[in-house]
Amino acid sequence: MTDTARSFHDFEQAGWERVAEEYDRRFGELTSQSIAPLLDAAGAAAGVQLLDVACGPGYVAAAASRRGSNVLGIDFSSAMVSRASHLYPDLEFRFGDAEKLDLLPASFDAVVMNFGMLHLANPENAIAEAFRVLRPGGRYGFTVWDVPERALAFGIILQSIRLHGKMEVGLPSGPPFFRFSDPEESKRALAAAGFVNVQTLHVPQIWRIESAEDLLTTFRDAAVRTAALLNLQTPAALKKIREEIIARAEEYRRGDSINLPMPAVLTSALRPAT
Repeated sequence: MTDTARSFHDFEQAGWERVAEEYDRRFGELTSQSIAPLLDAAGAAAGVQLLDVACGPGYVAAAASRRGSNVLGIDFSSAMVSRASHLYPDLEFRFGDAEKLDLLPASFDAVVMNFGMLHLANPENAIAEAFRVLRPGGRYGFTVWDVPERALAFGIILQSIRLHGKMEVGLPSGPPFFRFSDPEESKRALAAAGFVNVQTLHVPQIWRIESAEDLLTTFRDAAVRTAALLNLQTPAALKKIREEIIARAEEYRRGDSINLPMPAVLTSALRPAT
């Protein structure tokens, strides 16, 4: 791993150690909306050996277990592993790195990752590792956020920063956040790893929050890269950013809640049977 990749990896890992509980509380309802289509794409069913990579609080693993799959969840954040083990004590969760899995080749029927690809220093390594641990004919699936023009919480946050703050605040250099929002880029990366029958699906999701202030608080307290981007602004810039975010988010108020479209892009593929 290069020094640049190691710096980004360590930055992300340290961040998720800090925010595991807040992520569970603030993002859980939203990120869970993509679980059913992800598991459908991966063929999760009774008897399927399924690996949930970057498992976070364990939502996907738990849902797969309810379908009868035999599941293992791994995450490079020990705090996330602890959180998942607390929420789902009957399931197995381990510390592990998506880019270097300590697992035997051809040992799973399905590998899934729900919004984890965005946080990896070398996503190609994780794709290659998924291919390696899948049995021939096994299925792979992962989700990412759609582009900020459609995943509007990101659009609101990023545009507010561009208007009143700075996008360059000294963060470790990492892969483009929305790289795999492009179906063609996902197809290219998976095909390069040997996967076939690569398909993408847009999953509609709505994020319901009580107040615009909650939007800012969630990204500052329960995210990593976006949190650092916000928290490293000057106090004067952050004040203007906050006002901009609140004004823009309030445009989506419907009664007692703000309803923000937050679609996901689901990519799935097969390891060839032979």
